[in-house]
Amino acid sequence: MSEASDRYRTVAQGFDARLAGTGPDQWSNPTPCSEWDVRDLVAHVVGTHRHVVATLGGQAEEVDKDGDLGAAFAEASGAVETALADPTTCARTISGMFGEQPFESLVSRLLCSDTLIHTWDLARATGQDDQLDADAVGKTLEFLTPIDEAIRRPGGFSPKIEPAEGRDAQTRLLNFAGRAVSG
Repeated sequence: MSEASDRYRTVAQGFDARLAGTGPDQWSNPTPCSEWDVRDLVAHVVGTHRHVVATLGGQAEEVDKDGDLGAAFAEASGAVETALADPTTCARTISGMFGEQPFESLVSRLLCSDTLIHTWDLARATGQDDQLDADAVGKTLEFLTPIDEAIRRPGGFSPKIEPAEGRDAQTRLLNFAGRAVSG
């Protein structure tokens, strides 16, 4: 396994753990993403996974927001892991909003970043542990910082918040992503 696939597995397991800890009465809870409740947020993460896999060919299946989102995430993350386990698929060049790159790079950069930040959103919305994997936080900051302006487009991140001096990497990442948190 590569560093990217190991990190993806860690990030996906973190999201899945928060998803498993979501109570039946919490699906309509508001999230730090002001336009989404928990159900919308989870559907977004599933949909993003499906779109990333679809870059290999085919169409991304629409997410049934009223369906079993836990099962949908398991299927979508399983499809990503299957693709990452194949060296030929990992190296396959795909095109997307960040230009041409190997599939593994798209997962490592975009999918890990999106899933990691939304893991925190889900944890906050459902009162769960919001501590994120430190290595994944560092890699996400590394990826997102140079594309600051590109990620602030409509439908992207909120305006960044300047963290107070000396804040930890997770706080800096979340503030960069427009989440009001101190740490």
